[in-house]
Amino acid sequence: MKGEQRTAFLAATYGTGSERFQLVTHPCVAALSWAAGTWVIVTAWNPGGQPQSEADNRRAEQKLLALLVSHPHLPAVNGEGEWAEPSVILPGLGLRLAADLAWRFGQAAVLFGVGQRVALVWLNRDGVRLERFWAQRSEH
Repeated sequence: MKGEQRTAFLAATYGTGSERFQLVTHPCVAALSWAAGTWVIVTAWNPGGQPQSEADNRRAEQKLLALLVSHPHLPAVNGEGEWAEPSVILPGLGLRLAADLAWRFGQAAVLFGVGQRVALVWLNRDGVRLERFWAQRSEH
């Protein structure tokens, strides 16, 4: 895990267009309406944190959405500004499937949540490493 990538993940906001959150180290009061049970946020954009062309990112996004045709999901966005990446929230998905999906699209990490508790799941050649956080509603 690169320090720059970790800093970017921790500074970013995540979620739907109307309900965004940031990763924090303390429990939060305001709940996110879609964050019940287990959930995952994954993107196909910019594998490994390396910028790709708009066309390549859109093709990868379409492949991800095609895989999810039979699984309920919500449109979401990771980050903001030039690093705003379309993503999906997948309710009910387990950690192993989340990691497998992120691996498939070359992602450095994926978010796995249980209610307001969130794990930033880093993917590398040796397996996965989890950092635990809470989802704090953001006004971004």
